[in-house]
Amino acid sequence: MPRNVDHGKRREEVVEAARRVILREGIEAATTRAIAREAGYSNGVLTHYFAGKDDIMVATLRSSRRRVVERLRDGLAGRGGMAALRELLLGGLPLDDERVRERGLELGFWSRSLTSPAVRRAQRAEAEGLRRLVRDLLDAAERAGEIRTREDLGDVADRLLALVDGLSVHRLLYPDRLGADRLERLLGAEIDRIQAGGT
Repeated sequence: MPRNVDHGKRREEVVEAARRVILREGIEAATTRAIAREAGYSNGVLTHYFAGKDDIMVATLRSSRRRVVERLRDGLAGRGGMAALRELLLGGLPLDDERVRERGLELGFWSRSLTSPAVRRAQRAEAEGLRRLVRDLLDAAERAGEIRTREDLGDVADRLLALVDGLSVHRLLYPDRLGADRLERLLGAEIDRIQAGGT
């Protein structure tokens, strides 16, 4: 008699295995064979749940982003405008071990997106969702009189996100030079400049 298999649970197990491999060894090491071994399955089992490696990578990227969004959502509770924007952007910086792992995982997906159209589409969709949220918070801050600028708020959002990405890369590459306190200070200075009308 065939046994019942929870396909959703099995997919989650594979995604978690892929995440562990990427965190431990980097995205290059996340072959289907390595992921299957980490999950405790044969390589062939993966083909029942995923169309291929890119399908696993996209599912892993989306799962990672869901974790980040849930954490950020908790930090935004009860906040709006510039307070929410500051919390959101600081929440995206690798300020502690958990966020260092999150950002390292995300940066691995950046490199994968250069050669995989499917991963690139997923990466762009996730990034666009974050950009919309930053833009919405800037709009709310402007309506509340917290900021006044002649600069396009889309440009401000892009600059802030580029700063978070750049600071994150530098923190991961040069942790001794760019500690968490300095990271917070640099981002905070840019947010303060925007609030002061210096955009």
